[in-house]
Amino acid sequence: MSQNHAEAQASHHDGHDAHGAAHGSLRGYVTGFLLSVVLTAIPFWLVMNDVLANSTLTAIVIMLFAAAQIVVHMVYFLHMNGRSEGGWTMLALIFTIVIVAIALTGSLWVMFHLNANMMPDLHKM
Repeated sequence: MSQNHAEAQASHHDGHDAHGAAHGSLRGYVTGFLLSVVLTAIPFWLVMNDVLANSTLTAIVIMLFAAAQIVVHMVYFLHMNGRSEGGWTMLALIFTIVIVAIALTGSLWVMFHLNANMMPDLHKM
C-alpha cells in the first residue's frame, strides 16, 4: 500500500510540474529575503541621513528601489516567470500593469486639467 501511495504522490507531483510552476527552495527564499531587506534599508538610509539634497531626486530613487523590490517579490516569493501556468501568469501581470498605468495616467491628467481650469487665479484676487 505504501508503494501505491508513493506512486500516486509521484504522479501527482509530475502533473503539478507539467504546468511549469516553480517551487521555492530555502536558498531562493533566503536570497529573496536578503534582497528585500537591502532594498528596504537603502531608501530608509537615504531619507534618514538626508543623503540626497534634492527631495525630488530622493523620491525618484525611492520609487526605483520600490519597483526593484516588487520584481524581487514576484520572482522569489510568487515564483512568477514566463513559464508559470503556460505564460498566463505573466500575461495577467502585464495586463494589470497596463490597466493601472491607464488609470493613473488618466487620473493625473484629469486632476491637472481640473486644477488648471477650475482653480481661481490667485494673482487677480
